[in-house]
Amino acid sequence: MSAPILTPAAPGGPRPGPRTRTRTRTRLGSLARLRTLGGSRLQRACLMLLVLFALVALLAPWLAPQDPTFGQLGDSLLGPSAGHWLGTDQGGHDTFSALIAGARTSLAGPLAVVVFSTVVGIAVGLFTGWRGGWVDTLAGRVLDVVFAFPALLLAILAVALFGKGMTAPVLAMAIAYMPYTARLVRGLAVQEKARPYVAAYQVQGHSALYVTVRRMLPNIAPTLLAQSTVNFGYALLDLAALSFLGLGVQPPTPDWGAMINQGQAAVLQGRPLSAVVPAVAVVLVVVAFNVVGEDLGDRLAGRDS
Repeated sequence: MSAPILTPAAPGGPRPGPRTRTRTRTRLGSLARLRTLGGSRLQRACLMLLVLFALVALLAPWLAPQDPTFGQLGDSLLGPSAGHWLGTDQGGHDTFSALIAGARTSLAGPLAVVVFSTVVGIAVGLFTGWRGGWVDTLAGRVLDVVFAFPALLLAILAVALFGKGMTAPVLAMAIAYMPYTARLVRGLAVQEKARPYVAAYQVQGHSALYVTVRRMLPNIAPTLLAQSTVNFGYALLDLAALSFLGLGVQPPTPDWGAMINQGQAAVLQGRPLSAVVPAVAVVLVVVAFNVVGEDLGDRLAGRDS
């Protein structure tokens, strides 16, 4: 599944020089819009949900009441009880413990995809947006080629070449998601380059690296944050689908996608919790990231949501 590219805020007229009060007010305005994130009940609920899952992932070894990798066949497909709050799966593993431990694996993969794709996308986007000309044209054609390949397809090809696991799919998906960031950064960099403050820094003798990284990048960072937030949700969904197909995280390592796959047989036997619970967790996190990301993009663009 491909993540959408958020529309950057429309330019609000010429930007003054680097040491004026107007420029300071512009930055303060962007920060103020960032602070208004989560204004509605839905947005606040999504933020709280993401914070909760993040804390669960960080504290998983201490929160899980049982070892999620240890199962007893005699405890297979048990219903909810005091000892197993969400029952057990076919292997006798505690579903609640596996859900908690799986949060770390399920969130770490998308985080790696977003970090890698964002860092590379920023470098490509700033460089091409600053240089322009044939460099921009060539990079645009290369990005178009990468756009033609869905992230999940590239991940499956990586698994076929390098074997099952998380390393190869994460790298493949990071490459697939990189053009979204690079294209967004490139468009914003072109807008920023045309503003007077960039020319002012050039006249002062500052290098292109200083202007792009120290001055232009902070101005486009809020919009980039919104895009990365949306990308995280889509990357989580893609990696969960890969684990569901048996090509991602391998047992006995807990993972939400793998738990859904392993719980299919339990659903047919009238014990759906081992499959339904991780599926609900995936849906909730993906929806929460999309709501937060879209709302953040709307607020940075000056649109009320």
